[in-house]
Amino acid sequence: MRTRTVRVLLVEDDDGDALLVEALLEEARAPFILSRARSLAEAERLLSDAECVLLDLGLPDAHGLDSLHRLLSKPDAPAILVLTGLDDEREGIDAVSAGAEDYLIKGQVDGELLLRGVRYAVERRRADDAQFQLREAKLLAAERSRLERGLLPPPLLQGSDLDLEVRYQPGGQRMLLGGDFYDAVGLPDGSVHAIIGDVCGHGPDEAALGVCLRIAWRALVLAGEPPEKVLRTLDQVLVAERHGEGIFTTACVVTVAPDRRSARYFLAGHPEPLLVVGQQIVDLPKCKVGVPLGVLPDYAWTGVDVPLPPGWQLVCFTDGLIEGRVPGDTDRLGVERLCEILRDQLRRGPDWLDPLIAEVTKLNGGELDDDMAVLLLKDPA
Repeated sequence: MRTRTVRVLLVEDDDGDALLVEALLEEARAPFILSRARSLAEAERLLSDAECVLLDLGLPDAHGLDSLHRLLSKPDAPAILVLTGLDDEREGIDAVSAGAEDYLIKGQVDGELLLRGVRYAVERRRADDAQFQLREAKLLAAERSRLERGLLPPPLLQGSDLDLEVRYQPGGQRMLLGGDFYDAVGLPDGSVHAIIGDVCGHGPDEAALGVCLRIAWRALVLAGEPPEKVLRTLDQVLVAERHGEGIFTTACVVTVAPDRRSARYFLAGHPEPLLVVGQQIVDLPKCKVGVPLGVLPDYAWTGVDVPLPPGWQLVCFTDGLIEGRVPGDTDRLGVERLCEILRDQLRRGPDWLDPLIAEVTKLNGGELDDDMAVLLLKDPA
């Protein structure tokens, strides 16, 4: 403890008292870097470079506890010890209640006591900061967990014979939650509806918007609304709920027929799904890639019908899967190279989804920068 140098700011307008403090620290042979401010205004300019402040309450531009309150109100204020000539027990209690680490009286402290007070104050402030950061981390983790549950719910496929696999991987280069979401619902007529989407941006606001859109989609599908109307309604919901102009969402909506031999899909600025049959990737009938949700008012999205051969698998994904890096290349991975990796994994066996994601992550040199979600629908036959 004695070998660590502490940066101390002395706020004192009296030259004699300042010399006394310097002498006390020299007496204790304390490893301090001592700077001095003669006014509160000067102290505010020097505050960011201090770990501890020795504050006199009688300054030319502030008096009493006003100076303490002003310094404590600064962002990341350091530990503050009141060092004053006023021997007032009531004011000492008020100072500590307001946030001072201690209240010391000039002439009643020696170098060792001053050294101990500064050291303890600095360590208490560090411990308080660590506890605060821990609480913030726990709250953030709880918030992320709640939002992820809303973005990535258990699909409503009770009684459906359709196989479904989903994967979600948060971006590894930041701690912010993104707005990728998915859902799947089976209806009494045997049809299965699925959506995968991506709100632009990252953070709790985007995640909350994704939750709102996902819940709205599920409610509309359960109400029996056709996909064209569902997308138009989601567009209205997004515009009403988004937290800023320019926020948009891409989405892919798929409806699989009750006989599992055809599907219809819609694209709102989203990557096209991949149709896998056996070890082959089959070209889909081209769908008009409509604008993302939230871009054009009263836009009408159109879908395309897709025949589904026996043993089909339909891969829907967000762009985090194709925007990873490739060694030695400035371009992103892209759909074409994703398909090359997928074909290689298909030749290796039927359980290809996790190896595919692992290979994309490996090529990126670590966790993907963007959040990534995959929704895989499979023929039950």
